[in-house]
Amino acid sequence: MRISTSQLYSSGTAGIERKQDQLLKLQNQLSTGRRLLTPADDPVAAARTLGLTQAKEIEGQYARNQADATDRLRLVDSQLTALTDLLQSVRSRVVQAGNTVLSDSDRQAIASELAARFDEMLGIANSRSAEGEYLFSGYQGASQPFARSAALPPATTGLVGYSGDDGERLLQVGASRQLATNVTGSELFMDIRAGNGSFATAASGNGGLANQGTGLIEAGSVLDREKWVTALDGGFPWQGSSNRELQIRFSSVAGVSSYQLFDVSTPPPPAATVSPLAVSPVLPFTPGQAIPLITTSQPPAPPVSTDFGAQVVINGSPAAGDSFAVTPSVNKSVFQTMQEMIDLLRTPLSSSVARMAYSGQLQAHLGNVDQALVNVAEVQASVGTRLQTLENLSNNSAAFDIQYQQSLSDLVDLDYVKAISDFTREQVTLEAAQKSFATISGLSLFKYI
Repeated sequence: MRISTSQLYSSGTAGIERKQDQLLKLQNQLSTGRRLLTPADDPVAAARTLGLTQAKEIEGQYARNQADATDRLRLVDSQLTALTDLLQSVRSRVVQAGNTVLSDSDRQAIASELAARFDEMLGIANSRSAEGEYLFSGYQGASQPFARSAALPPATTGLVGYSGDDGERLLQVGASRQLATNVTGSELFMDIRAGNGSFATAASGNGGLANQGTGLIEAGSVLDREKWVTALDGGFPWQGSSNRELQIRFSSVAGVSSYQLFDVSTPPPPAATVSPLAVSPVLPFTPGQAIPLITTSQPPAPPVSTDFGAQVVINGSPAAGDSFAVTPSVNKSVFQTMQEMIDLLRTPLSSSVARMAYSGQLQAHLGNVDQALVNVAEVQASVGTRLQTLENLSNNSAAFDIQYQQSLSDLVDLDYVKAISDFTREQVTLEAAQKSFATISGLSLFKYI
């Protein structure tokens, strides 16, 4: 085979160019620290790198969402702690106000302090985030959730209303996990069950007047939740579907005090009211002894008993005609409880009967404050659980990020030892090609003629 001079030049030049291209590629890899400079360098690794990069970016967004949710919930948690401290301070003052040796001016001074606490609570309820959004307004982050309405006589101050909603601001903190980053104002301040959470007790009067005796009813307790719910939902034959209430009425014969349970529920308007219906026999009363809420239909009706699974305790000595009410709990805002306590403390006490009524009402308000504290504790526990979840998710995200970085490094990053060795080898090969080309290109028959 005949090899022409042009072939020698073309083949030598092409070989040198290939070596220069490989040397340039190695030089770029060494300067960037990356093995993959273009997808053509390793198509399979490039495809895997693209998928891993996208997954890493998505996980990074989840991590940023987790940090954002953590900041919001920590701010909510700090406000809940402040609210707990405030309610505990209010409770302490209410207990102090229960001392009957205090004068009217002393109680009014406590009322002034509670009024200041009321305004402080309203400030907590309308607190904002760093972005200017209200924390406890649900979806209505730009609208103030709580505001006091105008006073309607004879009241001296207006009630606090809630203008937010029950929306949960959800944030995507994982591939299949959304987390609420807020607490609604209705849940925290408005929807608080009065009394002991199941029913409320109160003195209901004596013939249109206040109770005349020294009897005080405690908050009571539910011993069997299932029996209580069953009795309310139809297990007890209420004579009316409105204003469901059991009443404990006292009587006295020859100095012996007794009580009897009455159903004082009424049919809904416009139906005519009905008279109270006796639903238990007359039973002897012992101060401080539990009174079970067990009804028995009286003659001529056939005997049918209903156990409400609950009991109350009445201390002191109720007078004949005194009565006490047991009503299913309804939602009552902590603002209403505070305002009622303030109004009660500002009312002068001019008689022993008024003092007994005051003590009973104050005890009921104290129970509502305790319910508010329990509610705040439950909400704060929920927030704490969410914060713990976010901490676990954040730890997982950090671990995933390390794994993604390691996988990407294995695919993309340069092995410097191997690259330097290859660079040196290619450099020597290029020098050899250049020298051999110079030698071959210098060969000519004219040197031998």
